[in-house]
Amino acid sequence: MFVLELTYTADVESIDAVLPRHIEWLREHYAAGTFLASGRKVPRDGGVILAVGPGRAAIEALVATDPFVRAGLTEYRVTEFLATTTAEELAAHRQQLPA
Repeated sequence: MFVLELTYTADVESIDAVLPRHIEWLREHYAAGTFLASGRKVPRDGGVILAVGPGRAAIEALVATDPFVRAGLTEYRVTEFLATTTAEELAAHRQQLPA
């Protein structure tokens, strides 16, 4: 599982101009089952996405397709972790520690 932390590198007006395309990008990846949760940080200087995928390289490639990234408006920090304990709603995404 991955925590994707976005940090805005541009003013909020520039972010808001691209926001509709970013939301559509989010919807596509929710529909594909890759994104599990997302939202703005407080204060509004970026956002967070909880994602699943086949590996770090695939997630990093996906991040590069975000309209915010393509427009040069955000930087991402990708943190991979093993979700060994989850709420029942996320049971399908539980992972095992390596042997």
